[in-house]
Amino acid sequence: MKEERDDVLQTEGITRPSRQPGTVRPDIKVSFEFFPPKTDAMEARFWNSISRLAPLKPRFVSVTYGAGGSTRERTLRMVSQITKDTGVPAAAHLTCVSASKRDVDEVIRGYAQAGISRIVALRGDPPEGVGQPFTPHPEGYQNAADLVAGIRKLGNFDISVAAYPEKHPQSPDWDADIDNLKRKLDAGADRAITQMFFENADYWRFVERARKAGIEAPIVPGIQPIHSFKQISGFAGKCGASIPHWLTERFDGLDEDPETHALVAAAVAAEQVTELLDSGVTEFHFYTLNRSSLVLALARLLGIRP
Repeated sequence: MKEERDDVLQTEGITRPSRQPGTVRPDIKVSFEFFPPKTDAMEARFWNSISRLAPLKPRFVSVTYGAGGSTRERTLRMVSQITKDTGVPAAAHLTCVSASKRDVDEVIRGYAQAGISRIVALRGDPPEGVGQPFTPHPEGYQNAADLVAGIRKLGNFDISVAAYPEKHPQSPDWDADIDNLKRKLDAGADRAITQMFFENADYWRFVERARKAGIEAPIVPGIQPIHSFKQISGFAGKCGASIPHWLTERFDGLDEDPETHALVAAAVAAEQVTELLDSGVTEFHFYTLNRSSLVLALARLLGIRP
């Protein structure tokens, strides 16, 4: 992959994929992630965003699963309704934290009965909070790889798992981190979707580590548009993603200037996705935070139109 990327960037006379006409541009696949809304107003925005993004024909739209399964019923309702109302394939998130295998298997069967064939399988964060030690339920799945294997036994699901370009905060070293990813994929996952990152070099180094370890499955970059730099900085601190100094400088002093903040956010996200596209990436996963405008603009830059 590195050689292919270098060819794209260095071979004289080759046009950047992001600037090629649609007739010759690479086929781009996108997916979008949402979270279950908690209020009527938030639900209205949720469905408005879904309706605006559905015409882009994403590979799937996923809905997250609250800590300890706290949003299980809402997640199931949203995912079922997305597919019913829009025809877009929907994926439900699933964790194994604080639950027995019996309870998790019941959720998996419920997804299958509702016609949901895509699952984003995650270990999940402990009830004590992000960063705290994870202790498996005594009768539960031991980790994400174990969960993937359990899902595979119960049905023919399309399964995505998580990857961490800057290493999972609880991984002792890179070897352990890559080995954990390999176990999840070997257990039956179809692809890995990365945690958000803002330095594309981190993504490419991670992909190279994975390929050297014999991982051949797609590693889809997870892109986080910055609707609120303060909010995203908080998220990053909890999940082990770093905020580069140059990014902090770009948003410095914009807390009370939403218009300029939005323009800078658009420029930052556009720079990231076009650079990835020009480097050979053809699959993207967008963390929408239930908003659509910036994601719509990024899809257009990738050549995706309704």
